[in-house]
Amino acid sequence: MTPTNFLSHAQAIAPELIRTRRQIHQWPELAFEEHRTAALVAHKLHELDIPYETEVARTGVIGWVGNGAGPTIALRADMDALPIHETTGLSFASQRPGLMHACGHDAHTTMLLGAAEILKRHETELNGRVKLIFQPSEEYIGDDGRSGAKLMMEEGVGEGIDAIIGVHVDPSLNVGNVALRPGPMMASADRFELEILGQAAHGAYAYQGVDAIVLAAQVINAAQTVISRRIPAVKEGVVTFGVINGGTRENVICDRVNLVGTLRSFEPAIRDALEQELTNCAGIARQLGGDYRLHFIRGNPPVINDGQLTGFLARVGGQVLGAEHVHEAPKTTGGEDFSWFSCEVRGTFMRVGVRNPAWEGIRPLHTPNFDIDEGSLSVGAAVLAQAARRWLYEYDPENWPQVSNC
Repeated sequence: MTPTNFLSHAQAIAPELIRTRRQIHQWPELAFEEHRTAALVAHKLHELDIPYETEVARTGVIGWVGNGAGPTIALRADMDALPIHETTGLSFASQRPGLMHACGHDAHTTMLLGAAEILKRHETELNGRVKLIFQPSEEYIGDDGRSGAKLMMEEGVGEGIDAIIGVHVDPSLNVGNVALRPGPMMASADRFELEILGQAAHGAYAYQGVDAIVLAAQVINAAQTVISRRIPAVKEGVVTFGVINGGTRENVICDRVNLVGTLRSFEPAIRDALEQELTNCAGIARQLGGDYRLHFIRGNPPVINDGQLTGFLARVGGQVLGAEHVHEAPKTTGGEDFSWFSCEVRGTFMRVGVRNPAWEGIRPLHTPNFDIDEGSLSVGAAVLAQAARRWLYEYDPENWPQVSNC
């Protein structure tokens, strides 16, 4: 295979990538509402003469480059935005008040479109096929635990894929750099809904009732010891209460409190243990004369990157950017539904630096002032394209046995 550095190719189309990213950025759409974004993606693929399918997992788009005679590698980007009001003041800021691409999904989609254009130009050199996955609804997990990635897998998007690479912007990493990590990288993200039940009474005669607020306080305090006292110190987990609602007025003993929170972990055994321990803590309400109702909604599994594919991608990243620009990504208790793909298919998740070194401080994800250095668009596109082309060339089933990452 002729050695080619796709970075120069990506830089040549950088102005086009910037225009595309800004189009998407101006018109953010929430989970499963990405109709305009999906239409833009489909239009771009049509212009490139890339076959595609729309309305996958409701609003997703799938495209294909190459031929089906060999192996298949998938490249995945997500498309949805967040309910955040943008305050960047950019000339291409969100035109939809209260909605913003504050997690970089506009950049992810653009990087994948850039990779698609590069791969299409080199289609005759591909020893197999590249599946382009433009996924809806990464940010939202329904009450049934289904996000866009899970729904795509249920619809068969993962069938026939031998490997998959996902991408995410990293505002703590300078533009021109990427970061990877073999093994556990991001945590499972589960939701719990806990209702503490007491008995109402007049506030002046508290002894005649069972104060659900007091019960909830006891449960919350007990739950804060789960990680420090009930989980092995060498393991990792998070118990967070994000919502607490209860009471009607100052002189009424509250009869119910609603609590909502999240559990995070990296291992199935710890995931199960956190649910059991929270159930034990909720039982305090019964011991004190009240009751409880507890409901768990399992969300995304942990992102566990395949070591062999991660090492391969690090090597390719070094070829494209220089080895000094490939770093080890931190392990984080944040969640990502890319895990639904990488649980079933050999996968790895790459972080692409988007921070401009001249900026003061970091412009964090999920904040109203989040922004990227748009030079990162060509970086992400180049590494994705080069990795796909190289993997198809090197792939040998005997040397790349199928594995389960969950």
